[in-house]
Amino acid sequence: MTTLMDAAEVHRRLAAGERTVLLDVRWVLGRADGHDEYLAGHLPGAVYVDLPTELADPAQPGLGRHPLPSQERFQASARRWGINDGDTVVAYDNSGSMAAARAWWMLRNAGIESVYLLDGGLTAWRAAGFGMETGDRDVVPGSVNLAEAGMPIITEEQASRWHSKGVLLDARAGERYRGEVEPIDPKAGHIPGAVSAPTTLNLEADGRFLPAAALRTAFADLGIDGSCDVAVYCGSGVTAAHQIAALEIAGFQAALFPGSFSQWSQHDANPVVVGSGPFGGPGVVDEIPLSSGSTGTGASTGSSVEA
Repeated sequence: MTTLMDAAEVHRRLAAGERTVLLDVRWVLGRADGHDEYLAGHLPGAVYVDLPTELADPAQPGLGRHPLPSQERFQASARRWGINDGDTVVAYDNSGSMAAARAWWMLRNAGIESVYLLDGGLTAWRAAGFGMETGDRDVVPGSVNLAEAGMPIITEEQASRWHSKGVLLDARAGERYRGEVEPIDPKAGHIPGAVSAPTTLNLEADGRFLPAAALRTAFADLGIDGSCDVAVYCGSGVTAAHQIAALEIAGFQAALFPGSFSQWSQHDANPVVVGSGPFGGPGVVDEIPLSSGSTGTGASTGSSVEA
């Protein structure tokens, strides 16, 4: 499947009147101004998607900070966005597709094959000199029928032993993986056996994804060669979808741990390790206090979109 669509192709489709549903998924952890930014300027015809309420259920200790919504709730949202069966959908944001990838993954999981990420997002659209719209817009409700379980998912228990059968990638910033800082979850560090793979390393400086060959090389350095099973987690299952998109571009399939570290770290029985290696440096600990610089509301240093 093709994962990305560039700005020129999106513009061509719109100019040609080809049915294209554009989803504006501007959202950053710890901020609530995504809709205001959408109103100030968005792609022509794009509808705003509120990640916390439409791409997630309310936080639950047993399921993490952004649990996947029920199929019924998600289908209602997708219809509100105006999606019909057979539509082409393109999701974008202004943060390197870190939030838009959540919508991409969920729609792919729901059986929509013709769903893409706008490579480079709003930055690429503006750089190409294409026009913008302002304000809100009325959307004709769609009638899409969503399925479920189209993408592989692993459970908390499977995550605990994934290193014995394949590669478990931690998509958070390196300092969170190493346990140097944890601004939002109750423990600092990572799941034993996980390998650090920050999503920011998937991108060019302009927010576009690296070429497929470069991504393949990067993932090969992490032990991924197509012969092993791969799973991904992040803070709450949002940016892990970005890693899965990057893996797909590189030619690999990966499973998502939806609850991610926000679910794992809520349970005292789950071990957490700190340090730069899969099994840490100091060893396994039951709990490491939050960093003294933690606010509990934002993302880690240098990773303001991470979730």
